Amino acid sequence: MIDIVKAVQEADPSLGTYVIVLRGDSRALDGPERLNPEAQGWLAVNTPGGRLARVKIRLAPYPGAAPAERDVTVMAFAEARELAAFATAWTGDVLPDEPEESVSG
Repeated sequence: MIDIVKAVQEADPSLGTYVIVLRGDSRALDGPERLNPEAQGWLAVNTPGGRLARVKIRLAPYPGAAPAERDVTVMAFAEARELAAFATAWTGDVLPDEPEESVSG
């Protein structure tokens, strides 16, 4: 993952230091070039400096392989705190609701 972030930062330095590369199946996305409405709302309230970008990078699919060009979806943030908040809220698996324990009388 560190190689991907470095490749993104080299390809588009305007994104800054605090970037996270989203997988294509990220629950925050509604397609490769836009956030879903829930994630957009969350971003506006919690990390208004965050922005979504598509970046073309060259990266080897595995060590020793020739680099190949690919497009990645990236969230960029002004501060590390914003990146951490987004990652916590949007990149982890959704946990199932805990079943409530019944109280016997």
